[in-house]
Amino acid sequence: MSPTTPYENFRSQLRSAVAHVEVDDGLFDRLSHPERVLETNLTIERDDGTLDRFRAYRSQFNGDRGPYKGGIRYHPDVDRDEVIALSGWMTYKCAIVDIPFGGGKGGIELDPADYSTAERERLTRAYATELRPLVGEDRDVPAPDVNTGPREMNWFKDTYETLEGTTAPGVVTGKSIESGGSAGRVAATGRSTVLAAREAFSHLGRSLADATVAVQGYGNAGWIAARLLDERGATVVAVSDSDGAVVDRDGLDPIDVKRHKDETGSVCHYPGADTRTNDELLTLDVDLLIPAGLENAIDADLAGDVAADVISEAANGPITPAANDVLVENDVFVVPDILANAGGVVVSYYEWVQNRQRTSWSESRVNESLETHIVDAFDELTATMAEHELDDPRTAAYVVALERVATAAEQRGW
Repeated sequence: MSPTTPYENFRSQLRSAVAHVEVDDGLFDRLSHPERVLETNLTIERDDGTLDRFRAYRSQFNGDRGPYKGGIRYHPDVDRDEVIALSGWMTYKCAIVDIPFGGGKGGIELDPADYSTAERERLTRAYATELRPLVGEDRDVPAPDVNTGPREMNWFKDTYETLEGTTAPGVVTGKSIESGGSAGRVAATGRSTVLAAREAFSHLGRSLADATVAVQGYGNAGWIAARLLDERGATVVAVSDSDGAVVDRDGLDPIDVKRHKDETGSVCHYPGADTRTNDELLTLDVDLLIPAGLENAIDADLAGDVAADVISEAANGPITPAANDVLVENDVFVVPDILANAGGVVVSYYEWVQNRQRTSWSESRVNESLETHIVDAFDELTATMAEHELDDPRTAAYVVALERVATAAEQRGW
């Protein structure tokens, strides 16, 4: 059987909520398709004087609850289907944590490692120029995603402001602090993943402080989650990146593993740890598993071997719908991505508010506000599970989110 696409996975997850939400077929059809998708070709001059063409996208999925919001990723696997799915997830992610944004997503098909800093800047500015008619503080607010960060957002902001002849720091979020970014933004996705896991353990009558943890994917979200879990007394026994996994049952030092990865390019061959594959990490006997890589990391075949009690999804769409069914059947409590990794967009919202008000918040205020948002959303999720007698947290999350988006759409009228 051929693997399902991210967009098929998204629609399947959304359909799971329909039986519990009063929404007619026509409205559901509208809310499960993007409002518009830009596909464009960007051409830049390389450092050697040759021209190179890149396929780029921006999906604006739904704007019923506010401006479109979503990241920009640079990756060889970026395509139309992935961008649409990610923008759909963003729509319902913003809804479950109850921030006034819709959902969007963008990306460029390339491996940024193959291009110089100057070439990546020219490409980012070309992309910003192409998106200029579609974006704005009250229209569509991009942010960083895979292989992008504050530097790219600074370039994007500068291009937009130069072309518009204005100052508009809120046109993008995820900027550096000096360019209008928010304290706490870099760690926000990893932090919300840990907060969601803590709430799940509390819901199950357990303590996160005594948990063993495996983290699949050691990028920004994965390593921050590992560090925060270690600080809370959990034992991180395994981490991985695209090259493989390392395991030490006595516990790894997340900060030292990050140093090793920065120096060598991979977590592999970390001193004193055993080498494993990513699939082996995903099936380790641990209390908490954090998938923090790309989509579809756990399929139905692998799900049967997952031994973790709780999964908190730092990545977008790391578990296929069929795999989710297996995990629910096996009593694995999965905190879905649209809640667990929502910290990035929540703090992006705080950044947008600060930019609009021309003010700044302390990191402690940001972190306290983020914790309130995540805890409130988790409480809403568990209350919905009880109300509708659901055993799947993901379905409950989509029930909450779909109700909010559908209500906003109906109140706007046609």
